[in-house]
Amino acid sequence: MRLRATETQGGKSGSGRRRNVAAAFATPAGRAHQVAGKRILLIDDVMTTGATLEGCARALLAAGATCVDVAVVARVKEAANRSI
Repeated sequence: MRLRATETQGGKSGSGRRRNVAAAFATPAGRAHQVAGKRILLIDDVMTTGATLEGCARALLAAGATCVDVAVVARVKEAANRSI
């Protein structure tokens, strides 16, 4: 669950994206039992720097998940400042 509103990730550097989502996610206390001891799969449509996925994975691991895997449909490889 998102604990606080975050700015859009667009236009931010990798470190800026990580700072933007730092401590923004947590597993609700009443749901931690559903995560504890489990292997979790996070699915995302597009991964740019992985900052959001990392934030979510940290929250799940803190709630007791044994492993967090990630599946993405697309991965951005080049700098975001390149025009399309």
